[in-house]
Amino acid sequence: MSSKDRSLSRDVVATQIPSGDKHTLFADTKVFIHQVLGGTYTVQTDSGLYRIDGKDADALGEEVVNDTVSAATTADGAPDPEAVWDQLKKVYDPEIPVNIVDLGLVYSMDILKEDGGYKVDVAMTLTAPGCGMGPAIAEDAKTKVLLVPGVSAADVRITWEPAWNQSMISEEGKMKLGLI
Repeated sequence: MSSKDRSLSRDVVATQIPSGDKHTLFADTKVFIHQVLGGTYTVQTDSGLYRIDGKDADALGEEVVNDTVSAATTADGAPDPEAVWDQLKKVYDPEIPVNIVDLGLVYSMDILKEDGGYKVDVAMTLTAPGCGMGPAIAEDAKTKVLLVPGVSAADVRITWEPAWNQSMISEEGKMKLGLI
């Protein structure tokens, strides 16, 4: 048994890849950990690939990591834009080992003052329109953005305009993917 072969110690709700459907993986299910990025685990079972959230890392025998963001707010109490971008860089498509920012999937990030706080609006796309993981990736982005001090609300919407292409990948992303 390799260090990436595991048996789940308890039941876990996981997201099937690429459909994005939620399924319960039961205790004692054998899994192989393919990648650990952005606090999530991509695992293979006899029934396919799944993404397990970091909050369930203990079921894999891993330590649950605290997602607290230590960034300060700006002088007016607004969230630090760099902290928001840093959080977005912790979001990964479970099939691609490059974060959504370096993949060029995030088209915009705006911080808007609202009654009672600040809302972050993110417009992003996916590498392919048929990607069933889109809602799961968007929800992961929203969850991570909401951890930034000063953020009271977040909206992550998927758009198809303009259509994504490989030229949108950052130089760092292209190096990780072996494209340069």
